[in-house]
Amino acid sequence: MNELDGDIDWEERFAGLDEDWEVIARVLPDGWQEAARHTGALRRTRGFKDAATLLRVLLIHLVDGCSLRETAVRADAGGLIKVSDVALLGRLRGSGEWFRWMVEQMSGRLSATGQDVLPGKRVRLVDASVVCEPGATGSTWRLHYMIDLSTLACEQVQVTLPEEGETLTRFTVQANDVVMADRGLAHRRGIRHVVNHQGDVIVRMNMVSIPLEDDKGRALALLPKLRKLKVGQARDWPAWVRDDEGTIAVRVCAIKKSAEQTRKSQGKLREVAAKKGHQPRPDTLEAAGYIVVLTTLSDVSAHQILELYRQRWQIELAFKRLKSLLHLGHLKKTDPVGAKAWLQGKLFVAALIETLIAVGERFSPWGYFLPQERRPTQSLA
Repeated sequence: MNELDGDIDWEERFAGLDEDWEVIARVLPDGWQEAARHTGALRRTRGFKDAATLLRVLLIHLVDGCSLRETAVRADAGGLIKVSDVALLGRLRGSGEWFRWMVEQMSGRLSATGQDVLPGKRVRLVDASVVCEPGATGSTWRLHYMIDLSTLACEQVQVTLPEEGETLTRFTVQANDVVMADRGLAHRRGIRHVVNHQGDVIVRMNMVSIPLEDDKGRALALLPKLRKLKVGQARDWPAWVRDDEGTIAVRVCAIKKSAEQTRKSQGKLREVAAKKGHQPRPDTLEAAGYIVVLTTLSDVSAHQILELYRQRWQIELAFKRLKSLLHLGHLKKTDPVGAKAWLQGKLFVAALIETLIAVGERFSPWGYFLPQERRPTQSLA
């Protein structure tokens, strides 16, 4: 049945909407209505009496996946506002910064409720993913994302053009942060950025972009050390990374893969190389038999570092959830401003869902918590 045909019992459909909205409004960040004005989303009302009405209408579009035309029909039937689809597109295009501000506020509040995975440290997972509209002419963007490992809540997010590369320098780092990332973000400039802000890194080793030195300033030959490892054995070695500001003391932590895992990794390398028209180097194939991680942490064992790095997969799962549940990987706007605002809106919906889940876990029908109800946020350590 097409809801635009007028065959829907709208009175029944919208029963309870006010009550649902009250629940959502309670978890929105302080000052969200004022932020609608100072970010430009509601600078001029033009039919929208307040920020609440604007947000409720935009959520119909973002959550239900309705077209702008269908969103306008639903908003009218629900007694929210009479507005055209063209006007709604304009509102959406102007709301990107408002969504970004609310995501930032809500994510910070969620991360404050978690427990440390490493005592005295905050472990942050960082990654990037390309999202695009289906078709050869669709808009393409790169999403730069940081989550808190203890809560899996989004902490920071940036939306850029795909030409803008992945780098740790995009993210705000605080003292005692441990930033964990894959080899695509393993660069000397990013490591220096984290260290200069009194944080630490755990990154997958990139032997090309991060040349290592020994204590005498000579190039560190890593493969001869790796060859001494047995399957499943973890070891670490001191090393130094040199840049324009001097040297950074690091540790190289490694573990040897099984023969089957090695064959799979080497097979993937050959496939990628074949697509590019060349053969992988022998030392590259040999290095595929090991998991090699670089860290600036000095007081955590190699085994702990490698076990912790395994949990970097959580940010991959976060991207999969965003793309499958919220259809984040399929932009619906062809103009850059509208696409970016739509993307920020989807991230806001994700933060809203995370917040509602967190509130639901802590809710007590008696209005207080019994001792046995107090459950700490599960640590992934």
